[in-house]
Amino acid sequence: MALDPQARTVLDQMAGMGDKPINELSVDEARRASEGMAAMQGPLEPVAGVEDRTLPGPGGSIPVRIYAPFGKGPFPVLIYFHGGGWVIGDIASSDGLCRMLTNAAGCIVVSVDYRLAPEHPFPAAVDDAYHSTLWAATNASSFGGDPSRIAVCGDSAGGNLAAAVAQIARDRGKPAIQFQLLIYPVIDAACDTPSYSENAEGYFLTRVAMQWFWNHYVQNDADRNHPYASPLRASSLADLPAALVITAEFDPLRDEGERYAECMRAAGTPVKLTRYNGMIHGFFTMSAIIDQGRVAIQQSAAALRAAFESRSTI
Repeated sequence: MALDPQARTVLDQMAGMGDKPINELSVDEARRASEGMAAMQGPLEPVAGVEDRTLPGPGGSIPVRIYAPFGKGPFPVLIYFHGGGWVIGDIASSDGLCRMLTNAAGCIVVSVDYRLAPEHPFPAAVDDAYHSTLWAATNASSFGGDPSRIAVCGDSAGGNLAAAVAQIARDRGKPAIQFQLLIYPVIDAACDTPSYSENAEGYFLTRVAMQWFWNHYVQNDADRNHPYASPLRASSLADLPAALVITAEFDPLRDEGERYAECMRAAGTPVKLTRYNGMIHGFFTMSAIIDQGRVAIQQSAAALRAAFESRSTI
């Protein structure tokens, strides 16, 4: 299909700014350049409450931001991991999206400020993501949450972390995760699928940018091959939580996300896969200017509500 006109407008505006591609920037420059992206989420929605906490983690304190919906709890809990190639992004960059998910899904959202690479390479982000999820499940009652209704979610590199946490929780036997919401997730370090060739450049996330992110995140081939870095390389994808996987047509990550969904389904995991045609990487966090971003958020919220209500399916 053709590129969505609103996505084209976004790309044209970015091109008109004349900024250097991210792979030509230093890490600090890339982080500064990304600060304005949060505005694409639109005005901040009011929620019932927002609380910042600091959790004990394997490498030091982990900041989290907890969003509460309106109504009477206890509420289901969604642990959210922001995107940014494990290098950029933070709690502030996903504030608007977390508020939307809180209201639309009627759940508490725990947004995790995991450690970033290259200062903290793999597996630091995974370790923080898992320990935050374990903490949220163990302490849900302390912030109005229901420990029997836990889900993980992330976009891009955050989707990678959500997928990894689901595998770790299965492998270690805790916590019980009911659902995983993977938004155009990074799933494999190979960067060699057809969508990487078809969408190598010109669609916001480029192949060389993704390689730049990977090179900052992992230190060697052993890291690249580890299933908690490349979830598609797990020896088994059985016994994982039900999932909704969302991909974008004009995204280098499209094929690996869809392959992961297919492999989970083949292993017996209930999976719904939705490709948003005409969309580019990042559209989920551009809902103020791309209509399909709002549609995807509503689909995600509906899937979360259904999973929390049934406690078993999507």
